[in-house]
Amino acid sequence: MNQRTLGTTGLPTSALGFGCMRLPVLDGAVDEPSAIAMLRWAFDHGVDYADSAYGYHDGHSERVLGLALRDGYRERVTVATKMPVWLAKEPADFDRLFAEQCARLGTERIDCYLLHNLQSARWDQVRDLGVTDWLERRRAAGDIGAFGFSFHDSYATFERILDEYAGWQFCQLQYNYVCEQVQAGTRGLELAAARGLGVVVMEPLFGGTLATPPAPMQAVFDAAGADPTDLALRWLWAKPEVSLVLSGMSAQAQAEHNVALAARPGYDQLTAAESAVLQAARTAFEGLYALACTNCGYCLPCPQGLDIPSLFALFNSAGALGGGPRQLARALYGQKAEGERASACAACGECESKCPQHLPISEWMPKVQELLG
Repeated sequence: MNQRTLGTTGLPTSALGFGCMRLPVLDGAVDEPSAIAMLRWAFDHGVDYADSAYGYHDGHSERVLGLALRDGYRERVTVATKMPVWLAKEPADFDRLFAEQCARLGTERIDCYLLHNLQSARWDQVRDLGVTDWLERRRAAGDIGAFGFSFHDSYATFERILDEYAGWQFCQLQYNYVCEQVQAGTRGLELAAARGLGVVVMEPLFGGTLATPPAPMQAVFDAAGADPTDLALRWLWAKPEVSLVLSGMSAQAQAEHNVALAARPGYDQLTAAESAVLQAARTAFEGLYALACTNCGYCLPCPQGLDIPSLFALFNSAGALGGGPRQLARALYGQKAEGERASACAACGECESKCPQHLPISEWMPKVQELLG
């Protein structure tokens, strides 16, 4: 496995990290035997960085990762997880949440600890509660190796967070070749690297969209004889500012493909022809998707019981593809019970406060109903 370095922390990491937000699922719950086997396979083949969070898989991601780290694997893997800052109402909550996460993971030390999903108001809240002093004390005590934050807001907010606290060691950004101007974007990537922060990339395949792209994009790759996942990941590794790329792998075949790619010579190089293919794919992407939903599930649970990501996935496929796929999307939507359709949205706004993409979900629900209903 090719190695990189997490900014000025000096921490060596595999080029590919294992994101634990999309572990294999069976009957609505994490398929623990499959997840543990896949995680250990990846560790055995050079992946040495695993990223989880308090809320992933309804709190079970950390626990399952902890099980995978038994039997000697803990000593071989850099463990990263994230504090749910929205649950921190007073300073004592920092200790409580950290202790709960350590217990789930079966470890006394978290190598890389992040404040999860920092946005403007959330940063103000935990900053005023003294979270940076708490992080520094925990690091001095040896409970945390390095600390940083994951981010879903504007570039201006990203710059402000870096300006207001100079002690950040790394950050985690949503970034891929169709999202250079989204959230912190390329400007944020370059700013972080210029200040010595390691940069961990999440959503490199935009929730899987760039791995199995819609027909207009796939046609570009087919014409060039290129693999879309291959080029999307290498586009990121070709950037020296990127410390490592997380992939939320949910199937063994995905792990085998991505690990092989991250291990091969020239993994961090793109030819001019390959760059041109990605530019053409980016052009084909523009305008296809009305909604930049990555199916992360942060909006759930909905008070009305709606599966918001699946509704948006049907809406996007119907709007982008037309023809038979649109008819299929409408047929699938029609199979939903009345209370499961977009028309059941109460426009309460709870989902919007949690959406990393800041989508006006309640405004889009009537459009979903209009197109699919």
